[in-house]
Amino acid sequence: MKIDNKNIGFALTGSFCTFDKTINEMEKLSKKCNIFPIMSFNSYNLDTKFGKAIDFKNRIEKICNKKIICSIQEAEPIGPKKMLDILLIAPCSGNTISKLANDIIDTPVTMACKSALRNSTPIVIGISTNNALSGNAENIGKLLNRKNYFFIPFKQDNPITKPRSIVFDFSYIEKTIEEALDYKQISPIIL
Repeated sequence: MKIDNKNIGFALTGSFCTFDKTINEMEKLSKKCNIFPIMSFNSYNLDTKFGKAIDFKNRIEKICNKKIICSIQEAEPIGPKKMLDILLIAPCSGNTISKLANDIIDTPVTMACKSALRNSTPIVIGISTNNALSGNAENIGKLLNRKNYFFIPFKQDNPITKPRSIVFDFSYIEKTIEEALDYKQISPIIL
């Protein structure tokens, strides 16, 4: 299914090293569809070596022409109001993967996911974490086996210096969303 004019929740979590590329992809999507920006507490508030939180927030709100959903209370109505056709979590940190796999709802992003799932809304995961092939492998497996979760194809980030790290391939965002809107997992998932 094409993404044109769809309502897409675009949630960012704390894999800050991917923010510039991710926000560039958000901008591309915003030309075709209606983006509802959502940020975890950390992604919304923390300055890092990759940039200042205020700069990311200003850029996102300008692209989406909407205020960022940044509290649990703001995220909760997503499901009851049927605000989204699909929810994209990119980057999705290992911390958020763990929370989703174990039904821990304590951030705006995890609440947005829970709320969207009440309507069987597809959830697209763009994973980016240094512990994917160690501590988080089990949690990734749990989500791969759950209904309504779809993964953007991913690969090892840097097998030499970060052998357990994986990152999603930015070039597959739109195609993964299109497939997930039809409740299909894009393949291959591992690049």
